[in-house]
Amino acid sequence: MQWDEFALWGKKIVDWSSAYHRNLRRWPVRAQTLPGDIAKKIQPIPPENAEDFQHIMEDFESILMPGMTHWQHPRFFAYFPANAAPPSVLAEMLVSTLAAQCMLWQTSPAATELEQVMVDWLRQALGIDDGFAGVIQDSASAATLSAVLTMRERATGFTSNRTGLGAHKAIRIYCSDQVHSSIDRACWIAGIGQDNLIKLPTHGPRHALDVDALKTAVAADRKSGYLPAGVIAVTGGTSVGASDDLGAVAAVAREENLYTHLDAAWAGSAMICPEFRVGFWEGVSGFDSIVFNPHKWLGAQFDCSVQFLREPKLQLDTLRIQPEYLTTSQEGVTNFSEWTIPLGRRFRALKLWFLIRSYGLEGLRLRLRNHVTWAHEICDLIRDTPGLTIVTEPVLSLFSFRCDGDDAQQQRLVDAINDDGRIYLTQGAWQGCKVIRFQVGQFDTTREDVLMAHQVIEEICSSLSQRG
Repeated sequence: MQWDEFALWGKKIVDWSSAYHRNLRRWPVRAQTLPGDIAKKIQPIPPENAEDFQHIMEDFESILMPGMTHWQHPRFFAYFPANAAPPSVLAEMLVSTLAAQCMLWQTSPAATELEQVMVDWLRQALGIDDGFAGVIQDSASAATLSAVLTMRERATGFTSNRTGLGAHKAIRIYCSDQVHSSIDRACWIAGIGQDNLIKLPTHGPRHALDVDALKTAVAADRKSGYLPAGVIAVTGGTSVGASDDLGAVAAVAREENLYTHLDAAWAGSAMICPEFRVGFWEGVSGFDSIVFNPHKWLGAQFDCSVQFLREPKLQLDTLRIQPEYLTTSQEGVTNFSEWTIPLGRRFRALKLWFLIRSYGLEGLRLRLRNHVTWAHEICDLIRDTPGLTIVTEPVLSLFSFRCDGDDAQQQRLVDAINDDGRIYLTQGAWQGCKVIRFQVGQFDTTREDVLMAHQVIEEICSSLSQRG
């Protein structure tokens, strides 16, 4: 493709993209294809000769689009959102055009310096104390792995990268039983092991980590010859929105000399609204590492996860490696590749700059406040619907419910709703039982979209009941 043809198709694809978003309600939210349907329509042998781009685009529409689940659909109420506000999409187009590899300051000074400012904009917006710096990661999983590696190195005197873990006592990491599976995976990859991730019970209306159990576990482990290294707290857990008492967790960690990491991947975005911080955010600045995903609820295009660090040097001492080909002559600059596991880095800060300037914090707050209000509204409608029971009350914009029947019936209802195509929900687990999760967070959803979901749930639940 030549650049004049690129310009022609660029205009066409922008028009296609705009029409796609304007007409999303015409699509079923979840792909309605069966396993293998898409693959069998794609030529199994790569082409030897160039193909016309018109033909490629036609195949994109006819072959791939039926197999897409539409994460930007206003009636996407599954998982957590992965939003893409229009300014963010435009920023990503520029990022793709520039195609810069932003690993060092000198490989694109603008990317590094904008990232520093955007991280601080978000620090201010979330009410985190002065003095925190940070970095944009690809995902909360990467930020959590970075934090777990830092816990490991700090506990071993920054020697285990060199000596391996065999020279040290078994390391222990502590968390509640409501953490995301990325915590487990981080402990696998860090060589700590599943058995040394100690998951403790929760209690209270926010399903918070039992800090007395935490104290007991740490004391018992020290007595048994283990090496306690860190605590991972959560605000807005994936299943039902579990949220720890951050001040209490941080206080125990300080007493026990443990490194702390907070996973606020989803709920962190809501903390730009001061009223939502009550019960969720007090004590946040007592943590060593904090992660939240602007690519979830805030509207930034995936991928964009911000990790705040109280003392960046600890993570730098864990991850930094400087072969000669990465050394630079500039002094006093930040090379973000030393802050993260990947060496290569995209220009992720640009979409945050475009997004925040295009809406302002107050424009973003309005969307979040609406989502929370509408989630409470549909929760009450479901509560009053025969055959449906609220299991966990709304935490911000997330709640869960069940229909009459066993766990198999919950899955039948979820599957029937998703096969219908008008909305998209996913299941979860709570206290040993299957629940149906509902979260409001798609960037362009409306009150009508949310309330329409109640009609769909009620209709399909009634239909299943009549079938027996």
